[in-house]
Amino acid sequence: MSLNGKNALVTGGSRGIGRAICLRLAAMGAHVFINYVSNSQAAEETQQEIVAAGGSADTIAFDVADAAQAEGTIKQLIKDAGSIDILVNNAGITRDGLMVRMKEADWDAVLDTNLKGAFICTKAASRAMMKKRWGRIVNISSVIGFAGNAGQVNYASAKAGMQGLTKSTAREFSARNITVNGVAPGYIVTDMTKTLPEEVQEKIKAEIPLACLGSPEDVAGAVAYLVGDDSSYITGQTIHVNGGMYM
Repeated sequence: MSLNGKNALVTGGSRGIGRAICLRLAAMGAHVFINYVSNSQAAEETQQEIVAAGGSADTIAFDVADAAQAEGTIKQLIKDAGSIDILVNNAGITRDGLMVRMKEADWDAVLDTNLKGAFICTKAASRAMMKKRWGRIVNISSVIGFAGNAGQVNYASAKAGMQGLTKSTAREFSARNITVNGVAPGYIVTDMTKTLPEEVQEKIKAEIPLACLGSPEDVAGAVAYLVGDDSSYITGQTIHVNGGMYM
């Protein structure tokens, strides 16, 4: 599958799953815009890795939860680059805690970034896609959005909300040849999971039929499929990348 001539914006693209997605799309020929909020070093490292492999990328800083900032930056990006053909809504944060102790600010922060941020970016980027009558949008959800998890009511709610966003926008945009799909990762080896105690990791593995954690590249592979030509007749769907943890 080739993405030559396509521009891709990956929110939260500087580390972990986002970085793997950026690397994969660039390897397929897309020019990738690596979004980040504060960690410019990580974003630049991702860009350098892409360029070293023969790809093309730029870093772009904005907070997806800040409507004015995100919309303004994306509008300028489209003006400068000519289009955004592919949008991957990957940016996400956690503020874990039991519901009875959860602060309203922690609820708002997670919903604003993980769900409202995807709405804001989709609204801004889709305008160019509709004019071009071609686009691919992929929303990164989570197994937690389907199965739930104690101590993550805010995160689970936001990721479950991504399903409604995915299905509704898929219906709205289909007439303009824009597909909208989701990818729901399970437990993936990232900086976050690496800090879990070994006994916790073993307990998690015991709940996974394939008995291992996934890699960011596993998620990137699903995204690559959904933005390529082989998936042109697929929209409103979610691919579960979880080793069988949730079926």
